[in-house]
Amino acid sequence: MKTNYTHLKPILFVVLALLLLYAANPAKAELTNKERNILANEAKAIDLAKSLITDNSWNKFPDYKNRGFWEKLPANIRQEYISKAEGYLTYNWPAVKATDYLEFIRSGDRRQGAYAACSNALTTLVMGELIEGKGRFTDQIINAVWYFSEQTWWGWSAHLGAQKADTGLPDVNDPIIDLGVGEITSNLAWTLYLFGAEFDKVHPLISKRLKQEITNKSLKPYFERDDFGYMGFKGGRPNNWNPWINYNMLNSYLLIESDPIKKVAEVQKIIHSIDNFLNGYSDDGGCDEGPSYWGAAGALLYESLDLLKMATNGKFDVYDNQLVQNIGKYFYQVNIHAPYFINFADADATTGGSPSTVYRYGKAIKDAQMQQFGAYLAKLGGWGEHSPGGKIGDQIRNLGLLDEIKNAQATEALVSDFWLPDTEVAGARDKAGSYLGFFFGAKGGFNAESHNHNDVGSCVMYYDGKPCLIDLGREEYNAKTFSSRRYEIWTMQSKFHSLPVINGMDQKDGAKFKAKNSKFTANTKSATFSTDISGAYLPEAQVKSWIRSYTLQRGKSFKISDKFELSGLSKAPTSSNLISYCRISEIKPGLLKFEGEGFVLNMTYDAKVVKPKIEFIEIKDKSLVRYWPKGVTRVILEYLNPVIKGGQEIVFSPGK
Repeated sequence: MKTNYTHLKPILFVVLALLLLYAANPAKAELTNKERNILANEAKAIDLAKSLITDNSWNKFPDYKNRGFWEKLPANIRQEYISKAEGYLTYNWPAVKATDYLEFIRSGDRRQGAYAACSNALTTLVMGELIEGKGRFTDQIINAVWYFSEQTWWGWSAHLGAQKADTGLPDVNDPIIDLGVGEITSNLAWTLYLFGAEFDKVHPLISKRLKQEITNKSLKPYFERDDFGYMGFKGGRPNNWNPWINYNMLNSYLLIESDPIKKVAEVQKIIHSIDNFLNGYSDDGGCDEGPSYWGAAGALLYESLDLLKMATNGKFDVYDNQLVQNIGKYFYQVNIHAPYFINFADADATTGGSPSTVYRYGKAIKDAQMQQFGAYLAKLGGWGEHSPGGKIGDQIRNLGLLDEIKNAQATEALVSDFWLPDTEVAGARDKAGSYLGFFFGAKGGFNAESHNHNDVGSCVMYYDGKPCLIDLGREEYNAKTFSSRRYEIWTMQSKFHSLPVINGMDQKDGAKFKAKNSKFTANTKSATFSTDISGAYLPEAQVKSWIRSYTLQRGKSFKISDKFELSGLSKAPTSSNLISYCRISEIKPGLLKFEGEGFVLNMTYDAKVVKPKIEFIEIKDKSLVRYWPKGVTRVILEYLNPVIKGGQEIVFSPGK
């Protein structure tokens, strides 16, 4: 689809017709794809062209002139905003040098310090001026506008591979829209909306130039192209990039576009792109990227739906859809004891989520447990004690919710157990409503999930809300992370998860390496997850079946069982690994002691079947050290007398 903004309005009606074809004939994803088209169907039902508010009257958030709102905010928050903005009064806007971009292909460094500093400066200055309202920060906001206008590209160097010229330096003639471009576009769109009239008092070219740059660098290429993978129009299964970018672009089109017909077409395209994301989602609502990435997936899906509802005066509403509800419920189901969440794949071990989003998502789908959990997360994070972070529009919205969320009922979501049969993730705890005692989470799945680790059949186990058996998560992202060399990184490998090494072999990456017959059962006394992980290994592992089971005897113990059958034996050993954040010592053959944060667990095993080796791993990586500063321990339980058919089990129980 190639449509130029300079074409006449009748052409845009053709564009709308073409976009409707995406709903009827979406590209088939490589993985499961169901043609639900939830948003497109809703757009048709409400007649989006007639329902969409095409001026800015949809925007009920306080603007710059609403001095009553800004001046009534709590004094501590006002002062914090103003103090932060004062730190940028003499900020010298730096040039993003060619070598800043080139650093990614030279060293693999993905850190965006050269870009992030200026983005933070813009946001801080805008919020400071909104709060104070005296024009003291206006010149520096104008400098920010000019800085971004002069910049070649607003994205992140690691994402330049999407351009035809490949990675290294941005091609001014091939503007691509990545996460960074989306974020900057949204912030600049809000800046223009809030301060356009103030800019015009200084010079008429400021607003004109800013709108031109937003259009040429972002709005126009997004609308004209359908080949960005995250859009989902060319096949594949979009990940969190889809709602992340679409939410930012939706903000920007709604705020910037002045032509009503264009605005309808732009919003319609975003609707179809988000549908591609939802069409590839599991019915159970599980986020295979994990809860920290849910903040850029399910959470921003909700924020997009919220915007669409506002922009249609409440007419666009899909919150009764079961998938939309399941995507929301997922987040609180995988809570262990905040801030700890089940963190398979690249997900972080802890996350605060977005309390406001969780609260409002729960409110929208009429899920009291989710709504109260959002209020709980807000309380946990000191809601109202400091200025809320995030993009400009998000901060304005959250400032308007300070009192509502602060005064809302706050209860942690601690579900007894859950099972996501499509995502193949399960979890259970000793007692609903309490983080005390055992909690475990386990997964089946396959080894080509988004942000995948080779972790089919792995688990986490916590006691009294603190980590015992863990999923390490990810090291700091670098050039290797999303390349063909990904599985050279130790944290991605199955032997650094609580999984077996079979005949000396680890699990293999790829969609065909997957679990079989994953099952979960639960009642008031116990909960059991089991899966056959043999399919996650190469044929050279010579494994016919390997049934890994996790059983929680509520209030008593947690058991890991293996039952296997091999087709042959190799000289390389077979072993079972445990990855732990506890201090581990051998008390005697058959008994290990796990000392965690405020708890002690005894682990019993059959000393005639396996022999433990305890290996301490020092953690230095900047990402991992946030969660595991004291280092981690791997227990390698090596089979003493390898057999074709056999098994073993280990049992954790409370110690002294």
